[in-house]
Amino acid sequence: MPDPTRPQAIADLPAPRGLPLLGNALQLQPATIHLAMERWSREYGPMFRARIGPREVVVLSDSAAITAVLRDRPDGFRRPSITAEVSAELGGNVGLFLAEGDVWRNQRRMVMHAFSPTAIRAYFDRMVQVAQRLEARWHAAGEHEIDLNADLKRYAVDVIAGLAFGADVNTIESGGNAIQEHVETVLAGVARRSLLPFRYWRWFRLPADRRLERSVRAVREATDGFIADARAAMAADPALREQPANMLQAMLAAADQPDSGVDDCGVAGNVTTMLLAGEDTTSSALAWLIWLLWQNPAVLARVQDEVRRNVSSLTPESIGTLDYLDACALEAMRLKPPAPFLPLQALRDTTVMGVALPKDTLLWCVLRHDSVDDKAFPDAQRFDPERWLAGKADKGVALPFGAGPRMCPGRYLSLMEMKVAMAVLLGRFDIVGVRAGDRTEPAEVQGFVMGPTALRMRLRPAQAGAGA
Repeated sequence: MPDPTRPQAIADLPAPRGLPLLGNALQLQPATIHLAMERWSREYGPMFRARIGPREVVVLSDSAAITAVLRDRPDGFRRPSITAEVSAELGGNVGLFLAEGDVWRNQRRMVMHAFSPTAIRAYFDRMVQVAQRLEARWHAAGEHEIDLNADLKRYAVDVIAGLAFGADVNTIESGGNAIQEHVETVLAGVARRSLLPFRYWRWFRLPADRRLERSVRAVREATDGFIADARAAMAADPALREQPANMLQAMLAAADQPDSGVDDCGVAGNVTTMLLAGEDTTSSALAWLIWLLWQNPAVLARVQDEVRRNVSSLTPESIGTLDYLDACALEAMRLKPPAPFLPLQALRDTTVMGVALPKDTLLWCVLRHDSVDDKAFPDAQRFDPERWLAGKADKGVALPFGAGPRMCPGRYLSLMEMKVAMAVLLGRFDIVGVRAGDRTEPAEVQGFVMGPTALRMRLRPAQAGAGA
């Protein structure tokens, strides 16, 4: 009989059937890999194994165990080395997303200074300026259909470029921007390469690989330009070191402190990280929120009423009163999280749920499993923001921003950005319709984050005095 006191071996875990050499690779498509892992979690239990080509992966879906793993970062687990290798091959600087150990600790101090609630409030006027441009664009559309995904990406890019770098790229009014297009190419390319079982690009490159490399160079040149402009502004006005006008200046001021452990390469890595992560994460979360509100008219009416009663003008104070809108955003991210999974790599021999994981084991954390289970959230598939106000939501189960020391530092900014955009939408417009192209509902597509397929929206200007 097996000894119950001894950890179980990975080989003893259940696993979906696969093929020699390829394993389960043909069953896993990058755009839907999160859905496959969730389906297998329901079939094989909270811990099982799978093989993606030559790489064996242990899949974990128990929220308590995942939280314990996330709290064991950065010392016990890191992001998979393949992601860092892909970034290094493309010539990327290491930012907080990929940094480990002492490099991460030094960068975390710098980034948290730039992302503090006080700092975000100082940049609030820039966010409002972008939101007002979005409002004008939607007014100009009349009752014609709006490409919702594209407009929300423009909003997110303009916000992060303004807040983070002080750059007015203004993709909302121009209808597009080269840097936005390059960012989207890099996001898709890095996500694709990180999930492929074989690194073919080391021997030959496809047209998509050449496009990716061109976009990486363009993003790097833009990043270097942002840093040079910030350095010049701080040299011309030394007061900006004490009262920075944007996040980049705040990071440079923090990096220049004695013993900061951060140089301009570290700053550049985080500029790129903010540019890449700041677009897709927030725009995807907003798109799902708008779709879910349209599908739930009573919730939409209530949150619209809250906005119109409380927001006569966009200020940090008025946005701070929108508790029900905040609950709607959290509920949308519970059901449709931008990051439904998180792959990690063990940095030492460890044990998770009684299973021995040797050093370098790849651990795939399925973040959206317990959060859509009726055991954790009664009637879990229902969009019910009230559960967050009534204290019925277990915040330790829904993990849209992660958990532990490496919880997303931009969570306050992301929620503020979402609430400002929604205050403009709900305060200034009535939603006439939201449709998912020729589908009944949008499909989930996994790229750098999980977003919806194309959404189209029609609006009607609200009556005068209706709100924000």
